[in-house]
Amino acid sequence: MTTDLQTPPQTAPLSSAPAHDEPLLQVKDLHTWFELRRWGFGHAGHVRAVDGVTFDLHRGEAVAVVGESGCGKSSLMKTILGLHRPTRGEVFFAGRALSKLKRDELRWYRSQVGYVQQDPFGALPPFLNVRRILEEPLIVNGVKDRAERERRVQEVMEEVRLLPVEDFITKFPHQISGGQQQRVVIARAMILRPQLIVADEPVSMLDASVRVEILRLLQRLQRDHNIALIYITHDLSTVRYFTRRVFVMYAGKIIEEADVDDLLEQPHHPYARALLSAIPDPDPQNALIMRDVPPGEPPSLVNPPPGCRFHPRCPQVERGLCDVKVPPDIEVAPGHRVKCWLYD
Repeated sequence: MTTDLQTPPQTAPLSSAPAHDEPLLQVKDLHTWFELRRWGFGHAGHVRAVDGVTFDLHRGEAVAVVGESGCGKSSLMKTILGLHRPTRGEVFFAGRALSKLKRDELRWYRSQVGYVQQDPFGALPPFLNVRRILEEPLIVNGVKDRAERERRVQEVMEEVRLLPVEDFITKFPHQISGGQQQRVVIARAMILRPQLIVADEPVSMLDASVRVEILRLLQRLQRDHNIALIYITHDLSTVRYFTRRVFVMYAGKIIEEADVDDLLEQPHHPYARALLSAIPDPDPQNALIMRDVPPGEPPSLVNPPPGCRFHPRCPQVERGLCDVKVPPDIEVAPGHRVKCWLYD
């Protein structure tokens, strides 16, 4: 596969601070495809996990990427993290193209981006205690002073409320609860004081009683340190906690973008409305009410449907249009954009 590199709108040295209104992160027409091979031999197509995504993220801004499992949101984030190489398009950080960063610059970039994984137990090495887990990024990035490392470890443990520190710092992951493990994961993401945090379903593996605590912790850290944050989730009910904008993703594409309140109050795309209707209702009086959710399953990303990718499941599909032509990007209200023929 080849990579189509683009020229950033502005190029600045990594050491210089960007202009106030310059986005910290720019995703430009990003495509991440994975090649398939038949029995290990011969080309059998591509999985189009990310298929033309564009958005900007400013310093201190929190956004959410929502969608069903398999829609491509995790592949999008792993491309932003530099774990996947884009097939086409580019990711810019502080005005520099990721694909053009040299080895030392790439290490700098990885120190500026923290990653909070979905499964805390799987994300933590079982043979290291909490102190060693949190020291590791500091050692890798050249912090040689042991006293400085210890100070920073204790500082970040206090920030994530692993208190008292002396009770947790020598424990191994299996000796603490799932919520405490996720606090260690967040502390590790914060230890280098990054400019951007990527949180991939950070509460989906936790008990309901712990989820709000972890979301409030992320909200506080994001606000106190002016960190840009990308929150990946399939649950629209949690996005209002600390995100300002929401991107709805389906079959590798962003199909709706809006401020969080606008999207939750008036979603425009039929798929966004379906996601909203799928939020669990705590009122037992509504338990037997049939929800208006679309039939079928998300399409194969190896051979996605033509036109609007949601048309095979859409209750408002217009034959001869939705199933033939790709819908345009339409601004239905200031800052609210949707890709749907209903609004053309």
